[in-house]
Amino acid sequence: MSAVRVQFDANLKELQDKLMELGKLATVALERSIQAIEAQDIDRCLEIIEDDQKADQLEEEINDLAILLIAKQQPVATDLRRIIVAIKVAADLERIADFGVNVAKSAIRIGKEPLIKPINNIKKMYSLTHEMIQLTLESFVEEDIIKAKRIADIDDQVDDLYGETIRELLEMNKQKPEHTAQITQLSFVCRYLERAADHTTNIAEGVFYLVKGRRYDLNE
Repeated sequence: MSAVRVQFDANLKELQDKLMELGKLATVALERSIQAIEAQDIDRCLEIIEDDQKADQLEEEINDLAILLIAKQQPVATDLRRIIVAIKVAADLERIADFGVNVAKSAIRIGKEPLIKPINNIKKMYSLTHEMIQLTLESFVEEDIIKAKRIADIDDQVDDLYGETIRELLEMNKQKPEHTAQITQLSFVCRYLERAADHTTNIAEGVFYLVKGRRYDLNE
């Protein structure tokens, strides 16, 4: 193996490691934000918002490294797809981290007002989304389209929970209009989780593109 190829492989490994780090940041942001909204912990919410700059910076580093690899190494075929997918994966992971921030902001807006009901469905949506993120990162590293396909199936469960929870919140708003502000924020939280799951599905589609060399729509 040539020295050029060895260096290129080392750079690809660095790119993958940075993606895994970004994935961890996104996962932690989402996890801590759900914990914060249940505990109504404003200080934790502020920490989540402040820490988001780490995810932003890491996405920039990934993009810079990917562009450098394309410019200097002129990769072809599978290697080029891997770099292109890495850029898209980074964008999706950064958006998932942003949704964690959005949940934290909703928690701040709710403040210390007692929650109108336990957030069991929201926690279920988070649990499924968390499983999706872990699975999609594994599928990317392992280039495993079987795992990638499972992500779309879990996304359907998130969508079902989202619809069910929104209907419950709308009904509750009719019964308790004095809590409209909190109900609105809880609806936003459901939407953020549903969108985070969608971005995870985007990553799974990227894995299909990486392995198969063509686009697949897993939301069909």
